Amino acid sequence: MSYPVINKCSVCGEKLQVTSLCCSRCDTEYRGSFHFDKFSYLTAEQKYFIEIFLKCRGNIREVEKELNISYPTVRSRLDDIIHALGYDLPRESRPQVDTKEIIDSLSKGEITYDEAMKMIKGKD
Repeated sequence: MSYPVINKCSVCGEKLQVTSLCCSRCDTEYRGSFHFDKFSYLTAEQKYFIEIFLKCRGNIREVEKELNISYPTVRSRLDDIIHALGYDLPRESRPQVDTKEIIDSLSKGEITYDEAMKMIKGKD
């Protein structure tokens, strides 16, 4: 049985470092200091969003339809992933906040309370 690789310490939350790799076929072992790529630190939900985003070739309206979420929710999740990958969005490229749409998305269960608050406050 295979398990997903954990990448954060369950005790303190720090990023883990890979120090050993092993081939399951020939038992060759590699020891050293290896690192995860930045995509490894994304949540399963963020990775799924990226998969759908790529499937839709970056068309936000198609992502809306595929995930049955609103345009502001798509933009918010995309911004969250950009931030999680270590990039900052310039203030002027952030979408205008439409509070009514955000509240509608929240009431439909498309976004969480925390996501709604981030969107309203304009935070990443």
